[in-house]
Amino acid sequence: MTESDGNLRLAGPADTWSLSDWEAEAATVLRKSRRLGEDDPDARVWDKLTRTTLDGIAITPLGRAADLEGLATVGRPTRVGAWDIRAHLTAPGVAAAAANETALADLEGGVTSLWLRADADTDLDGVLAGVYLDLAPVVLDAPTAALAVAQAFVRHLESTEPAPGTNLGADALAEADTLVAVARLAADAGVLGVVVDSTAVHDRGASDAQELAYGLAAGVRVLRVLEDAGIDTAAAAALLEFRIAVTDEQFPSIAKLRAARRLWVRVLELAGVADGAQRQHAVTSRPMMSAYDPYVNMLRTTVAAFAAGVGGAEAVTVLPFDAPLGRPEAFGRRIARNISHLLIDEAHLGKVGDIAGGAYAVEKLTDDLAQAAWAIFVDLDAAVSAGSSLDEAIAPLVAATVAEREKQVATRKRPITGLSEFPNLAETLPERQPDGAFDGVRSYGASFEALRATPPATPVFLATLGPIAAHTARATFAANLFAAGGVAVEAAGPTSGPDDLVAAYTGQPVVCLAGADTAYEEWGAAAAAALRAAGATRVIIAGKATDYTDDSCAMGVDALAFLTRTREALS
Repeated sequence: MTESDGNLRLAGPADTWSLSDWEAEAATVLRKSRRLGEDDPDARVWDKLTRTTLDGIAITPLGRAADLEGLATVGRPTRVGAWDIRAHLTAPGVAAAAANETALADLEGGVTSLWLRADADTDLDGVLAGVYLDLAPVVLDAPTAALAVAQAFVRHLESTEPAPGTNLGADALAEADTLVAVARLAADAGVLGVVVDSTAVHDRGASDAQELAYGLAAGVRVLRVLEDAGIDTAAAAALLEFRIAVTDEQFPSIAKLRAARRLWVRVLELAGVADGAQRQHAVTSRPMMSAYDPYVNMLRTTVAAFAAGVGGAEAVTVLPFDAPLGRPEAFGRRIARNISHLLIDEAHLGKVGDIAGGAYAVEKLTDDLAQAAWAIFVDLDAAVSAGSSLDEAIAPLVAATVAEREKQVATRKRPITGLSEFPNLAETLPERQPDGAFDGVRSYGASFEALRATPPATPVFLATLGPIAAHTARATFAANLFAAGGVAVEAAGPTSGPDDLVAAYTGQPVVCLAGADTAYEEWGAAAAAALRAAGATRVIIAGKATDYTDDSCAMGVDALAFLTRTREALS
């Protein structure tokens, strides 16, 4: 659409726009929001709008054909039609009848496969009673008893011809003897046998490139182990499925799935396997979810599932919004599976083979991510060849990523809605039974969650200067910031001077001045002095630091450090 004389009309052939025209329009918007100065050149919009990932990859605000000059655009999705809607089901610690009831409810509600976590004590016959295994694939996940559970599952199959996609689920990093035994059992049963689960390192905080490199290294390890056991490389590769995390950063997630296919095809080429492919199971990220304001997780997982569908994953698991709290209940599971149904049946994502194909920005991001991941993979492979374990080799890289992400979360450059931004201290969290599904997962908001879990008993006195219209912006900012650390506030309300503040003050040790700059200039110092005289031991100002206050908070503040100082003063 284009505008002419105040009226909107369809753009025509005569409507041509240059790159400088786009820069000028974008600069106009940024100047209105004060992100660009009046004297700054329009071309600075590229610096302002380009975002850098934790891998140091620049995500451009506008893709251009020139971005793809000399680049290989491979890794396109191979899935045709709708994806497999896969529900996660935990059996250990749950009665077989209860697990079976959950499985059947999911399947009757539209789930098309099951990802079943089990152990040596799991009653597979009971859990899978009434499940049509010729229609619904089951992917096993039994880290403590992979071979025993795989054998029990094969016995349960009896004469049933298992549905395509069924997987005995040996971990790619399992002991070599276990891996070989399960792989042979899978080949005999005509099913997949191994899962290369890169979500394991994602859950510990790895970046996208690190997760991809980890998955490549684990996959190569499987090929080597099985080849040493006499299993042909092509046959071994055909037994694998890759499990990859997708987050609410949709474009990096789309690019990650595309890059993963490209990288694995390259590995197979080097191994002498022609026409290789990668089967992908995308799982919505555990670390991106929050135990506080958990209903926001529905939005996060919807965006992540969208990215998985566009990225071409063969199977997608949407984790229920209440999963960080424990064993999900029926409502959470229903919403989780319906997210995929909405995207498939109402948004029609399965109707187009490669939705992102040809998008300059996505193709460029895919290539950048693939290049970064391959470089890490080469180093990991060398370290493993020298005797290190894969987890040991990647640990320092993950630690550096976690530290950088923590810094961004702490300063709220990487905001977490409902936790570090717009928290709700009055919420009542749903209660769930523990199930261990999030054990070992470090939430991106873990530091804020730790503060929320132990709220101080004493609130901060919010010393609001002036009428509501004058102080509401900074008062709201300060109240939200305190709430992110589990700190409640008691506001003075409209005031006209220090006497009003003292009259409203009820003895809290920490007070925070919140008002307009003009109010600070006129009576901010007097307000601070009056509140100190009334008993306050620490005075904070919402805005720039001053010589009459002990601390300050404004946009860009290290929220975690600030909240920690404030809580210490309250105690």
